[in-house]
Amino acid sequence: MKRQPILLVVFFICFVIVINAQIRIYNQLGISGGISQFDIHTNNFITKKGHGFMGSLSTMAHMPHKFYNVSFGMQLSENALDISGRSSINSTEETFIAYKLLTVQLALLGHIKVIPNHVTIDLGPVLQYNSNLEFKNKDQEGYFINNYINLIAEQITKISRFNINGSIGASVGIKRLKLRAQYLYGVTNIFKTLEKENLDTTGGNSKFKGHQSTLVLGAIVFL
Repeated sequence: MKRQPILLVVFFICFVIVINAQIRIYNQLGISGGISQFDIHTNNFITKKGHGFMGSLSTMAHMPHKFYNVSFGMQLSENALDISGRSSINSTEETFIAYKLLTVQLALLGHIKVIPNHVTIDLGPVLQYNSNLEFKNKDQEGYFINNYINLIAEQITKISRFNINGSIGASVGIKRLKLRAQYLYGVTNIFKTLEKENLDTTGGNSKFKGHQSTLVLGAIVFL
C-alpha cells in the first residue's frame, strides 16, 4: 500500500517531463536538392572531379532552449568520376574513363545555431551504401588504367559497398527556406575490397586506398 503514492509521484513526474519535452521540442520535415562535385582522393589512380546531384528527405528536431538542433535524414545521389586510362595496353594517348556512383546515405547531423532560425553550422556522421562503379560509356569497359600496365577499367568497379563519411557544412536563410553547403569526406577506404580481387598490379601500387570527397550546394525547404 505504501508503494502506491510513490508510484503515483514517479508517474506524475515522468508525465510532466514528457509533456514539457513535447512543448519545447517540435519537428519539421525538410526536403532538399542540390548539385554535387565528387572525387576520390587516391594515389593509385589519376582522377578528375565529376558533377552529379543529391536529394534528401529529413526531419529536424528544433530545440528552442538549446544552442543546437538535430536532424535525421536520408540522402540519395548520383555522382560522376573520371579516371585516367588508355584505349589499348600500348597506347600513349590519355583518355579519361567516365564512371558514375549511386549512393544512399543516412545522416545524423547537429546544427549549431550561429544566428537562430537563420544561420547554422551543420556537422555529423553519414552512413553510406553505394553501388559499384558503373560505366557511363560501355565501350570503355576494356580500357586500361594508367599507373598500371595490365589493369583493366572493368576490374576496379567492385568497390566497398558500405562506407562512413564525416559531414560539415552551413545553412543560411529564413525559417522555412535555407541555402545549404555540405562537404562530405570518406572516413573509410572505398577501394579496400579491390585488394581481395587478385588484380594484376604490375607497374603500380598493390595496396589500394581511396577516400571519397563530395561537395554539395543546394537548398532545403521545411514544411
